[in-house]
Amino acid sequence: MKTIHVLAVAAWCLLAVTTTSAQKIDTAAIHRAWMTYMTPGPEHDRLAKMNGDWACEITMWKGPGAPPEKTTGTCRNTMVMGGRYQEGRVTSQMEGKPFEGLSTTAYDNSRRMFLNTWIDNMGTGIMMLEGKWDPTISGIVYTGKCHDPISHKMIDLRQVYKFQDDNNYTLEAYRVMNGKEVKDMEVKFKRQ
Repeated sequence: MKTIHVLAVAAWCLLAVTTTSAQKIDTAAIHRAWMTYMTPGPEHDRLAKMNGDWACEITMWKGPGAPPEKTTGTCRNTMVMGGRYQEGRVTSQMEGKPFEGLSTTAYDNSRRMFLNTWIDNMGTGIMMLEGKWDPTISGIVYTGKCHDPISHKMIDLRQVYKFQDDNNYTLEAYRVMNGKEVKDMEVKFKRQ
């Protein structure tokens, strides 16, 4: 039995070596692919236009028909890692407590889409979204899921960033509640 096992492993190794040596590895093509993947492009330039310090007007709704709650805050956007990613740091007050949030936004050259992560001091999870540029709104429409700590289920999210000009943009955040999409937050960003 041991001999059969050893022979099977040896045959598999011989097959793997033969297959690999029979294939030509195009290192130049591999290099070009990685260079394309890692080089910031026009989408990264678009993100960089949002760099700087922003005043935030934040409106939140706790549920359908609930009165809006308003607060203000600040956001600092900075391109990091050679212009490949944008880090956003938000500070505000939430229900009378200091609020901090951190986003990372990327444009994935290979997947041809925007990616966004969000963490804040009001939770311990990470929200992850994927989005596409929508020229009809001059913005990015993201979709994704996050964990709802009340129901202990994943819920669908949609976020819409609209860029009015170089000094103003908005974020509209929606979630699915009881099978219906509801708007739960809007943030107006104005360059300071």
